[in-house]
Amino acid sequence: MPRKNNKQKKLHIRKGDIVRVMSGNDRGKEGKVLAVFKEKERVIIEGVNVRLRHTRPNQLYPQGGRIEQEMAVHASNVMPLDANGEPTRIGRKKIVDVDSGRSRWVRVAVTTGDELDG
Repeated sequence: MPRKNNKQKKLHIRKGDIVRVMSGNDRGKEGKVLAVFKEKERVIIEGVNVRLRHTRPNQLYPQGGRIEQEMAVHASNVMPLDANGEPTRIGRKKIVDVDSGRSRWVRVAVTTGDELDG
């Protein structure tokens, strides 16, 4: 069902998560999420989907040449890891702060029930 009021995309992956690639050429690889692109539903993972990028000479690379760089992977192809190091789906749970009475949503690992947000 499409979102009616808030059109912002919500993903189950956040920057800094440790994830495992579940499908594609890099299936089975694990790494830390470096960047998340919500609009395109893609993530960049450290050491995954590394491609050669040809670059012109610039200040950073005076010679130019071919540089290995991580490229984006679709967010549906990765799963975050729980405390045991196993891939898990994500649930959400509302946590109420007793002192202030305010509540917030946290991500929860379905396999273990542990909170993924710090």
